Amino acid sequence: MNEYRHIVRILGNDIPGEKKSIVGLTQIRGIGYNFANAILLKLGIDKDSSMGYMSEESAAQIEELIQNPQSAGFPEWFLNRRKDIETGQDMHLLTSDIQFTIRKDIERERQANSWRGYRHLYGLKVRGQRTRTTGRKGGTVGVAKGGKAQPGKK
Repeated sequence: MNEYRHIVRILGNDIPGEKKSIVGLTQIRGIGYNFANAILLKLGIDKDSSMGYMSEESAAQIEELIQNPQSAGFPEWFLNRRKDIETGQDMHLLTSDIQFTIRKDIERERQANSWRGYRHLYGLKVRGQRTRTTGRKGGTVGVAKGGKAQPGKK
């Protein structure tokens, strides 16, 4: 039996040792429940076991598999960034790379003056949702309440 560790470090993320393995892996940005489940099944690690009892070798294997899921035989539809615009490759983004890439994509849309870029620029809905009643930002608009009541006529 491995010695219990209160914090397990995987890909620069501190995962509490009392978490189950499947839940602990989902705390890494870019790894959801299904991806974590697939990783644990591929490596033969019990998903109900505690993260604190995970060995260093298992943590290293998980880290290696997360960084290169294609080498482990994961299909391309399982990745979160398919056909990247700059490289044309299928990738799986993790941690701060996700926010950076999204910000870069939005900026590219703005520079191209595309419809999506315009919607992003003005803070409007981008994916065709209705805007007549929802998506309103800022203060409420309507009848102003307050002030003194008008004196009645005598």
